[in-house]
Amino acid sequence: MRNLFLIIISLFLFNSCELLEDLLNETTDDGLNNSEIIAGLKEALEVGTDTASTELSANNGYYKGSPSLALIQLPDEVALIRTKINSNFLASLASETIGLEDKFDDVILAVNRAAEDAAQDVAPIFKDAIFDLSISQGLDILRGIVPTDGETKSANAVFDSTAATQYLKLKTFNSLFGLYAPQINTSLNKDLVSSYSANEVWGTLTSSYNTLLSMLSNSTISELGLPSAINTNLGEFSTQMALDELFYRVGEEEKKIRKDPYKWASSILQKVFGYVFD
Repeated sequence: MRNLFLIIISLFLFNSCELLEDLLNETTDDGLNNSEIIAGLKEALEVGTDTASTELSANNGYYKGSPSLALIQLPDEVALIRTKINSNFLASLASETIGLEDKFDDVILAVNRAAEDAAQDVAPIFKDAIFDLSISQGLDILRGIVPTDGETKSANAVFDSTAATQYLKLKTFNSLFGLYAPQINTSLNKDLVSSYSANEVWGTLTSSYNTLLSMLSNSTISELGLPSAINTNLGEFSTQMALDELFYRVGEEEKKIRKDPYKWASSILQKVFGYVFD
């Protein structure tokens, strides 16, 4: 009885392995198999992360990067405070007097410098997150369809030239945020702007804001709707903005590969993306 049981288990395992191999090697009409699709998609994402890391880690990669959208602006809460202050003559004059207006710009520069510094080491973090893509979803991604959990989108879905990037973001953003946040926080503490760190500049900004509030009357503060303190977490904000731009850059590289796969030296990129290109 025991021998019979072992034989059944062995047959089951053999057939399962055989089935998995069949799935991996199942081919399209043009001879492209699933394992090649997955390898091609992963390589495209790796090319994108390498390029994004190189571009954004360069001096002014964020601060004066192309497109200009790469520039990390002030957090919404802080940008709104700045707008409210500048809309009132007395508040604006007081802000200029204590140097608060300049400190808004100092924060923008410092945060972007920190993001550029952190981007130097982002490629390995991204590559570790480029997981084994689902066999059943690989071809959909190649065809520009972004799968969602538990289902595959309709074949009539609008073609997305950043489907691989979007799927990677969908699956890994939260985990990447946790991995990348320490790198950003380390960079925020580095003296990257005139011997000051972004966190020091940020501290000066919030301190100056408190000084401004003490100079204004309660009626003016109430009229402008100014908060009693700036509560933005600079580390969380910077990590979110930096990752958003990194994913955008990865997507731009994916578009280039899809547009002309034959300009790339990699044979797997040519074969996989050439399948759709042709």
